[in-house]
Amino acid sequence: MPPRTFLCRLIFCAIFSVSIINVFSGASSPSFFLRYSKPAAQSQHDVVCPQSELADDVLVVLRTGATESRQKVPVHFKTTLRCVPHFVILSDLDEEIEGHAVHDVLGGHGGVTEKSRNEHDDFKLYHHLQKHGRQDVDSQRIIMADSGSSKGDYLNTGNEGWKLDKWKFLPMIDRSFEEMPTAKWYVFFEADTFLGWNNLLEYLANFDASKPYYIGKHLYINDIEFGYGGAGFVLSNPAMRKVIEQRSMRIRDYEDFTATHWVGDCALGKVLEDAKVPLHRAFPHFQGDSPATLDPATSKIDRNAWCFPVITYHHVSPSEISDLWHFEQSWYKRHDILLRHRDVFRELVHPRVGAQVANWDNMSSDKEYNAHDHGSLSDPLESNAWKSFKHCHDMCENKKDCVQFSYQPGSCSVNFSFRLGYSKPTERITSGWMTDRVDELFVKLETKCGIRDWFSPAEGSHIHDQQRRRR
Repeated sequence: MPPRTFLCRLIFCAIFSVSIINVFSGASSPSFFLRYSKPAAQSQHDVVCPQSELADDVLVVLRTGATESRQKVPVHFKTTLRCVPHFVILSDLDEEIEGHAVHDVLGGHGGVTEKSRNEHDDFKLYHHLQKHGRQDVDSQRIIMADSGSSKGDYLNTGNEGWKLDKWKFLPMIDRSFEEMPTAKWYVFFEADTFLGWNNLLEYLANFDASKPYYIGKHLYINDIEFGYGGAGFVLSNPAMRKVIEQRSMRIRDYEDFTATHWVGDCALGKVLEDAKVPLHRAFPHFQGDSPATLDPATSKIDRNAWCFPVITYHHVSPSEISDLWHFEQSWYKRHDILLRHRDVFRELVHPRVGAQVANWDNMSSDKEYNAHDHGSLSDPLESNAWKSFKHCHDMCENKKDCVQFSYQPGSCSVNFSFRLGYSKPTERITSGWMTDRVDELFVKLETKCGIRDWFSPAEGSHIHDQQRRRR
């Protein structure tokens, strides 16, 4: 083994060992393990739930639709919503799923006006649902395999349910407030989003709920900044009131705005902008990607993801949500420190990578080599890369910045950043990682961490004397 590789792995193991020792000894963690200590959880039952007074002041709102709800929603009853005392499910059809009421948010008081529902083709599915229910409605294709999904499986602008979804954002504010007008916080997320309840409560404890807050992962369409709905977003009670008041004064204007924009979260951002409620940027705690697609080295607005606690992941299948929830449960049974992106990558993602993994697509796409375009290159490694998995491996190994690669008959693709990707059991694709370089990358990311936990008004670590209970 090359000395550099041996040293890198030695450092990697040493850091992990120190972490384990600190967790079980109660010793202070080094700065690269962001410190957060709590009393040990009680061990009465199997499910670890945060015991926080704030939990009773939060309404969690799951937004879904009839084309997906039967496939995507049930897993949340067993996982994400297991510890949540107050939640409501809003959709485009009144129905019941596993004993839980699902409410149509588009019709009735506070919904979309009848004029807009009748004017726009987006409501074709809605009219069918109201007249015939689920009859002849095609459900959105969901990948239920252990390896999860990809964005292409979940975002389809031609899908009738997707086109209808944008109209739910504004009326769901009114409907959610009506459901629990005394809540301090309203948390909105989607059926293909994982929500970490423990970390969410810890995060919100850093904010003053008496002030108008709009919290989410920032996105822009033209000059409108808004919280990305897929990553989840949060409104305080005062912010909810401002949205309801602002919308009521110009309801037709905002419906026209919704009609001319392709996503409803942008329309909500427009109302909040008009109501003078700015977005508090929640990156990296709220994520628009899944652990399978997220680059662990990603950095935005001078913030890296690796070091900080995770609250949401998006574009996750039911099986991925289940995996994440069980990992979260295991984490809090073993540790009294916040769950961070680094922990997900080190313990859940890293064990799945290897030098050669068959029927797996690790999403390598930075550079592709094939016979037609590259067979005559002067560099023999590049000109032969398409010939076999071994040739593809050798080419990646020779490029010092290449972290991973994938091979299909006649094609070799390499990547200079890390991705896990997904299982492709029926496809002839084999993926490989330069495992020593992955280890080196993870060690490098550790060195960037300090002692800060949250990007919130109360900066640094917000520590509460509270325990978790098990149900």
